[in-house]
Formats: sequence, C-alpha cells, structure tokens
Amino acid sequence: MGQPLNIGIVGCGAIVGQYLATIARLPQLRLVAVADLDLDRARQAVKDHPDVAVTDVAQLMADPRIELVLNLTVPAVHAEIALLAVAAGKHVYGEKPLAATSADAQRVLEAAAAAGVRVGCAPDTVLGTGTQTARMAIDDGLIGAPIAATATMVTPGHERWHPNPDFYYAPGGGPLLDMGPYYISSLITMLGPVTSVIGAGSRTRAKRRIGSGPREGEEVPVTVDTHISGVLVHASGVLSTLVMSFDAVATRAANIEVHGEKGSLVVPDPNHFDGEVQLSRLGGPGWTPLPVSAGYQGAGRGVGLADFAATPPGREPRAGGQLAFHVLDVMESLLASAGSGRAVTVESTCERPRPVPLTDAATA
Repeated sequence: MGQPLNIGIVGCGAIVGQYLATIARLPQLRLVAVADLDLDRARQAVKDHPDVAVTDVAQLMADPRIELVLNLTVPAVHAEIALLAVAAGKHVYGEKPLAATSADAQRVLEAAAAAGVRVGCAPDTVLGTGTQTARMAIDDGLIGAPIAATATMVTPGHERWHPNPDFYYAPGGGPLLDMGPYYISSLITMLGPVTSVIGAGSRTRAKRRIGSGPREGEEVPVTVDTHISGVLVHASGVLSTLVMSFDAVATRAANIEVHGEKGSLVVPDPNHFDGEVQLSRLGGPGWTPLPVSAGYQGAGRGVGLADFAATPPGREPRAGGQLAFHVLDVMESLLASAGSGRAVTVESTCERPRPVPLTDAATA
C-alpha cells in the first residue's frame, strides 16, 4: 500500500498495447519486465519504454522485483503461466477467461490460496462508469425489483480483422468464452451470481478465412460452436437471456437491458468502460440518460490492476479470481447445456463484487 505495484507481463500480443498505455499513466503501477516466446515482438511492444527489461518467461518469474505477473497469453496457456507465477510466489492477474477450463482454473485458485498470493482476472471494464452507474441505479431502486435482463453480442467473426484468429475457433474460444466474460461479469455485477442455465448452440461453417495481415486468405478450422443462446437463472430469481454470435452480421439490440417492476435500463457495451446509461420508468417520459454516478472515470484496460493493488490483504479484489471462476463455470455450464439439451446447475457461486464509488482512475 502506498508503493507502486511492480508488474511483469507475459505475452505481448494484440492486447498488450492497451495495458501498456494504462500502466504508464497510473502511478500505482510500475512495469518492470516483459516476456514473450517471440522476443522481437516483446522488444517492439516496449520500444518506447527503455527502462523495461525484455526477457524470457523463466527469468521474469525469477525476478525478485516483480510482485505480480500480468498474464496476456492465449487462453490455452493461461493456467500454465498462472501456476508458474504462483509457484514463484507472485500474485497473478490474467486476461479472460481465467483458464481454458474450470478444472484448470480451480487448480490455479487452490495453488494461489496455498501460496498466500492473490488472483485477479479481466474483464475490468465492469469497474468503469457504464456498468457501475447502471448497478447504482438498480441498487437505488430506480427500476424497482429486477425481473429480467438481455445481453446481445453479434459480430460476423474476428478473422476479418485479427491477423492470427486461430484460438477464437479452437477449444477455449468461440463467442461465448471470448466475449461472454464481459457480458456475464456485468450481469453478475448488477444482478448477482447464477444458479442454473439452459442453452443451445450452432456453427455455420467448418473453416474461417483470415481477412488481414501476413496470413490473409489462409483458412483456419472451426472446432467450437460459433452461435450460443441461453438463459441464466440468477440466485435472486432474475432471468438473463444471452446471445453470443460470431455468425450473424449485425444487430440493433442494446448490448444489455435490465428490466424491473418500475422501469428498464439500457446498459452500455460491457467491452468498454464508459457509455451512456438510459432509464425508462413506468409512466415516465421515455428513455432518458442517467448522470454518471459510479465507477472509475478515465479507465482503460488494466485499471483492475490498480484496484487489485488498492485492495487490502484478505479481501477479494473486485476483478478477482472468485468472480472469474464463477463466470467461467457459468459459461462451461451453458455449453454443457447446449450439448445435452437440458438445464444445468451451476455448482460454483461468488460474492457480488463491491460497488465502485465515482473515482478518478488515476487515484484508484
């Protein structure tokens, strides 16, 4: 507390630039070293950060200066890198999902508990003013008792812009595991944990053609469902309807809507930190914007690290491992339901994360 948190990054792919930008402007965080299987890629990532060391994974894990490992590898090796960090006595914060499977994620949490280190996980977008302002509106009773929610994510597929989209269409990928963490984390933040799910899934084609970069025109196999629909039953009784698609072209549906006895909310894109929350109350004038009232202002990817650093020992970070594990369990349960055609009980649960008061991200 009071000193910057020293960070080492493993994985310097497409997302690393956003984290670097956030870390550079938050005084609570200090980047010490980066590692990647491709050292040239790692050097390119930090070319404007001459004080940051470029090294391999083993050296980064052994560096006594590093207190937390930021795991930006592909989902298939999230657990492997997290376990290395825990074994080295370091906290770990990873990109979503927490691991490729809930079994691997459980191993990470158990190892961290035994080692006395903490686990955090993206998405931290739910700590921004969009989801947090909507949460405050719900908690303040502006829509009355919540009844239902909808969450919709539609895109024709990431291969159109991502130069190496293979992992999006392999086990651990697909629209649910890729984008679902944003939507489900937001739903749980607003409405609490999930107890059961029922789902269905499909895929439109067996191959995807890369649309940009040095591999443009190359085809990658599709081995996961690319359109998932489902219903999440929250412990509170709220029913959330979810649509996650890499197949459909476009939608005019709100990213998230929450409906209550006295009103409805439009919640902004949970893949972003901010955005306008709109309220329509029973008997009112229609949709009106709500003032920003909660969350980290000016946040970017990595603000969860600052929140992690500010969380006292013994308390779960808001973007913590328990929430990430429950989100992964919900998604796996939804996929299992889609495969069996039956409702599935979600075995895990989590505490609803603490709300974020309206706070400048730089002073998180």
